[in-house]
Amino acid sequence: IEYFGFHFGKNEVQRHGKNDSGNVTPNYARMMEKGFARVRREIVDRINAETDAQKIDFGKRMLESLDYCIEQCERQQKMAAKMGYLRLTDALTRVPNGTPETFYEACLFVHLCIYFLRSLGAIHVGLGRFDQYMYPYFERDLKRGVREEELFETLEAFFISLNYDADLYQGIQQGDNGQSMVLGGFDKNGNSVYNQLSQMCMQASLELNLIDPKINLRVGKNTPDELYVLGTQLTKQGLGFPQYCNDDVVIPGLIALGYDPDDAQNYTVAACWEYIIPGCGADVPNIRTMDFPRIVAETMHAHLAESADFDALMIHVEGAISDECDRLVSSLTEDDFGMPDLLSVFIDGCIEKLQAMHKGGAKYFNFGCHGAGIANATDALAAVKKTVFDDKALTAECVLDAMTRNFEGCEETRNLLREAPKMGNNDDYADDIACRLMACFSENMNGRDNGRGGIWRAGTGSAMDYVRVAEKCPATADGRLAGDVYSSSFSPSVEVKTTGLLSVLQSFTKFDMTKIINGGPLTLEVHDTVLRNDVGIQKTAMLVKTFVHLGGHQLQLNSINRERLLDAQKHPENHPNLIVRVWGWSGYFNELDVKYQNHIIRRTEYLN
Repeated sequence: IEYFGFHFGKNEVQRHGKNDSGNVTPNYARMMEKGFARVRREIVDRINAETDAQKIDFGKRMLESLDYCIEQCERQQKMAAKMGYLRLTDALTRVPNGTPETFYEACLFVHLCIYFLRSLGAIHVGLGRFDQYMYPYFERDLKRGVREEELFETLEAFFISLNYDADLYQGIQQGDNGQSMVLGGFDKNGNSVYNQLSQMCMQASLELNLIDPKINLRVGKNTPDELYVLGTQLTKQGLGFPQYCNDDVVIPGLIALGYDPDDAQNYTVAACWEYIIPGCGADVPNIRTMDFPRIVAETMHAHLAESADFDALMIHVEGAISDECDRLVSSLTEDDFGMPDLLSVFIDGCIEKLQAMHKGGAKYFNFGCHGAGIANATDALAAVKKTVFDDKALTAECVLDAMTRNFEGCEETRNLLREAPKMGNNDDYADDIACRLMACFSENMNGRDNGRGGIWRAGTGSAMDYVRVAEKCPATADGRLAGDVYSSSFSPSVEVKTTGLLSVLQSFTKFDMTKIINGGPLTLEVHDTVLRNDVGIQKTAMLVKTFVHLGGHQLQLNSINRERLLDAQKHPENHPNLIVRVWGWSGYFNELDVKYQNHIIRRTEYLN
């Protein structure tokens, strides 16, 4: 509080725009370069030069939102003065109305921006490339003689200020609040931009052991081994991050979708993993979900018995995926959109055009579609290929009957299906099916006109749908029971036995990931004993490096211990600070609904 002030209560300012989760990264750099007062003058000047009534009205709403922030800062300053917080009181005379001069003032500026955006409804507001836009202030202080210890203390206080309970979803408590921070990466010439502030952010996260901010590392073929080692030390802490994003895959993938090369080079991630462009993008990267297991199950019920061979069945599956893409694209309504007016102030182009970010103000307004349960759908198809078409151990009617009965009284049939090849074993028998599913999805989704000046993007994420959507899915041919969970995002099916971590990496990097670039990480659970010594840390770090060199696009590792998780369910009071990676974020295990706890417990623990 002494560093960054008090949290204001929720304000009844719904007139400032629809309350929505966002997933947008503001242009903090531009706002800090100008300050709120200058930005306000720019809005007034645009209003005075405009004749369109609708644009004038929107400009006034942006002013109203900005004035709310300025008023609250004045209130904050008075409270700080009353409490005797002299440094904070003094800083609030300059920011956010003016431009910050020091690293502390820059941190305060960003803190206030985040809080105001959240209080007006933009819940998923990311920190973006923090080490890049904050570095000039950091470097300036160093040149002035400010000690590194003092800068580190300011950074840690800033990190602490980000940790509070958002209560966004029922069953999902503190953690999923969008505060993702991206560090490192490369410029257009292939030079690393990982800097001294990047390193300090990693060290602060390592020392504080808090769930926010969630660290994302941009890496590539030229990333030095020592950075993978440092990232693995964070994993050892049990934080569930860093999440790794491969520049060598992501940047070409975004360019192929039509993003300008300079913007693609500057990518960040949304609340979880979706790739977005900071400052000039209003992309909605998780607006729909392709439910692969349901589509495959429905297709089997409709066409398995009549299919002469497996390829005939796959043609029906691909047709169903194409039809589902059509349905998802046409299913949007205006209720799917809407952002607080204040957020448009932070997005390039909106002030100049006097248009909301999602109504033509932003440079990019693309939509993303998740791809839930890819491994489950693959395993179901591989099981039918093996048992029905190749080995002829089962008839189509037998499989369909077992699925309809949710495998009750069909244990032998279920066992045969579960013993069939599975994705994650570097076995082309299953992996080729996965590649075919992803190719069909991406070809039918990528680049489609979204009707609002942008395009659609296909991805491999699932968000919470590995539980929520799965609850509505009937039994599937991989032996999964009706309502049971899917794999989280782009990961092996729950409880599937694989030959090891390397085989999983090989299976999940066979598809050209530049073609399915909405985001969605390979998520793996590593038993905490693997990281108990330097040898284990080095091996795990090199495993991450291998994933990057194989062409994977995104990876997150969870250091867990199943026995500890089970004990935490029984005795939560003994594990108050137990942190786990849930889907694209890390949270406290004891705050999760039991169905999410159970999913994490059921995921495969890798011991080597």
